[in-house]
Amino acid sequence: MTSYSPTAPHPAPSTSQELLTVPQVMARLQLGRSPVYDLLRTRQLASITLGRARRIPSYALTDFIRARLDQEAA
Repeated sequence: MTSYSPTAPHPAPSTSQELLTVPQVMARLQLGRSPVYDLLRTRQLASITLGRARRIPSYALTDFIRARLDQEAA
């Protein structure tokens, strides 16, 4: 008979896995709705769609900001 060893429970999502709403991204970037949706439409800012809701992973926002800072420094 084979023994069953339970797997470790999934850890709670860290802040790096947090999904942000468009209004949260608007607040963090201090931009309006249209510019944020333009960033999403042009895929400069990665997002996922859950039903009709658009969510932006917090790491995608961090990557976007870092890339823009690198562009400005170059």
